[in-house]
Amino acid sequence: MKIKRETKPWFYYYFKSLNGIIGIIILSLLSIGALVALFHATPYDPVAQDVAAILKPPSGHHIFGTDQFGRDIFSRVLDGVRRSLAVSILSVAIASIAGSLLGVAGGYFGTILDTIVTRMSDVFFAFPAILMALAIVSSLGHSWLDTAIAIGIVYTPIFVRVTRGPVLSLKETDYVKSGRVLGFSTPRILFKHLLPNVMPIVLVQIALSLSWAILTESGLSFLGLGTQAPDASLGLMVSEAQALAAFAWWTLAGPSLALIFAVVSLNLVGDGLRDSLDPTRRSI
Repeated sequence: MKIKRETKPWFYYYFKSLNGIIGIIILSLLSIGALVALFHATPYDPVAQDVAAILKPPSGHHIFGTDQFGRDIFSRVLDGVRRSLAVSILSVAIASIAGSLLGVAGGYFGTILDTIVTRMSDVFFAFPAILMALAIVSSLGHSWLDTAIAIGIVYTPIFVRVTRGPVLSLKETDYVKSGRVLGFSTPRILFKHLLPNVMPIVLVQIALSLSWAILTESGLSFLGLGTQAPDASLGLMVSEAQALAAFAWWTLAGPSLALIFAVVSLNLVGDGLRDSLDPTRRSI
């Protein structure tokens, strides 16, 4: 009798993870808010000042209140989430593509290429990410694109490390050795046999790196080296609210909560991906 083997896609297991479900719900709400800001559908213009509405507490007209310039905080939070997500997505895209390719190539070819890649990664790991990002942003500029490139460069070694190790083991497996004996081209072995096998690790790392990238972008803006006023950024809004928090708590609450929810949601999504892609962690 033939035994039927049941196979289910990874996302079936993802939605059996409570962390993953909560994370995707929160992230979806934040993404909807970012899209609202992208299409200029916020209740108020995020940069429009209203001297008659300076430091108004939360109300029906301004649900998150207004800041010291009379700007609607809710509209600015949505615009800040949009900018933070855009910067983090672009920076992690740069880091994941460059880092994965370097890690796979270094692990597979070894020799001089592997030595150069690992030594450069060690140099980056020797310094805190925020300090490296500060140095690079200071050289490139303060636009959102410069910030994304700087963060992408800083996080590239992380993807080098998470892909290089598995490739060192995979290249000694029988199916890779057989491919070389059968005359498979090097690009075919790299992209068809090695890279797909490290993709689960890369996907989890992408989710985690997105949360770190948001924190790094917010940190740079907080220090005045990221998004510049009057544009909205969660880090910049927190920086501006420091002196006002004692008597206008709402100026700090809105951007801080948005930043917390963004980071927590991405970490929960990373947990869900880890649980669904790792057979030993899957919920039956």
